[in-house]
Amino acid sequence: MLLTLTTTHRPATDLGHLLVKHPDRVQSFDLPAGAAHVFYPEADEARCTAALLVEVDPLKLGGGRKNRAPEGFALGQYVNDRPYAASSLLSSALAKVFRSALRGESRDRPELAASAIPLAVRVPVLRCRGGADLAVRIFTPLGWTVTATPIPLDETYPEWGDSRYVDLTLTGTLRLADALNHLYVLLPVLDDAKHYWVAPDEVDKLLRAGAGWLAGHPERGLITRRYLAHRRALAGEAMARLTELRLADEPPADDSIEPATGEAAAVEDVRRASLAVRRREAVLAALRDSGASRVLDLGCGGGALLTALVADRRFTEVVGVDVSDRSLGLAARRLRLDRLPERQRDRIRLWQSALTYRDDRLRGYDAAVLMEVVEHLDPPRLPALEDAVFGHARPGTVVVTTPNVEYNVRYEGLGPDRFRHADHRFEWTRAEFAAWVERVAAAHGYTAVLGGVGDDDPEVGTPTQMAVLTRDERAGQRDNNDSTDSNYRKEATNR
Repeated sequence: MLLTLTTTHRPATDLGHLLVKHPDRVQSFDLPAGAAHVFYPEADEARCTAALLVEVDPLKLGGGRKNRAPEGFALGQYVNDRPYAASSLLSSALAKVFRSALRGESRDRPELAASAIPLAVRVPVLRCRGGADLAVRIFTPLGWTVTATPIPLDETYPEWGDSRYVDLTLTGTLRLADALNHLYVLLPVLDDAKHYWVAPDEVDKLLRAGAGWLAGHPERGLITRRYLAHRRALAGEAMARLTELRLADEPPADDSIEPATGEAAAVEDVRRASLAVRRREAVLAALRDSGASRVLDLGCGGGALLTALVADRRFTEVVGVDVSDRSLGLAARRLRLDRLPERQRDRIRLWQSALTYRDDRLRGYDAAVLMEVVEHLDPPRLPALEDAVFGHARPGTVVVTTPNVEYNVRYEGLGPDRFRHADHRFEWTRAEFAAWVERVAAAHGYTAVLGGVGDDDPEVGTPTQMAVLTRDERAGQRDNNDSTDSNYRKEATNR
């Protein structure tokens, strides 16, 4: 089986530095089921192509699977399409041969490894269960231009129709690490089969390779099920963790197939993990300072904040609100609602609702939280959220957190023009967030205090921005008086 990777970035031969494979040499690697070879059909300043050729030994591939005939006949484990069609075997070869490139590491060209470059990928023969349309649906949301050409059963007899294989070509401008991780996950997904037993650690592999793109992918359910060989328990765990990541501000470590090593990587992992904890603690502290006892978690996702709220008995009523019924189901399982004593369960509500529409159930609460939510809305829909939350529900306190886009330059692989997650519609600078908070507060009778969460960088600020908006009771009284005057005038007119 064959995969080629081409760039026209100048000098194109820098591809050799990114892959850590010299263009002037053929390199070979032993695999459990055969061997992999890397060579360069072309390599000059204008254009460079690296080829990965995997030779499968049918005896090695089938030798450990006694008394099994997966292809439907006695010799099926030895006589099949595995030596020729791209599958999880090619994915495993990518992981072994291009390990540092998958992690986005390059000792010689670190800046280039963090940059998007023009790339073209070709897999001449890929078994694609679901046809060419599925390949387009899966790769297009990731920034690729996709050409998936069905391969005929026999060119001599076109009336026989197409085979189950496609000739796949992807073109786009992406980081090399992102491109390789897309291929590592999605080649076996399209094949919908794996050549090895899928163990629980495959969930971690999927989430590492899918960091920054899988949580927001429109086909993440299909990708997760197929990658985990339709093992329901593992797919459920992966989807629950992906839901948490969807609303998490911090990008997961982009360590791809294996965890990054070294002191610097360990420090970065701790830093990333601690920010999510520090953000929740900051939100909880703001709620406690407000004196709130009845709290709304708006856009609660899988229930990470809900768990912390329920653990604090000063919050006598906790309501999780999300537009996704699946997310609410995950939150219910995370909270173990079916196992809680009745008295404890009565403190918790889970409601399905869109935050861009007025919902009378949300009125009258002491406080509401919008933690890593606003950036998931298209900017034209923000006024609807403002009206629904600040104008109609009008909780006494609203705590808002959102990423600080200026801080992205402090993350390896991110820059001022890249968002922390694929499903973020925008990310604000500190000035933009402050202007939005000031406008919303003035329009709806709130006072606001701005702050941040995480290490405060003297140049770019904190990674997370936070605002605590408190309703001005005098403004609320004026609103009530205006409403009373309006009703009086209507009654007088009617009389």
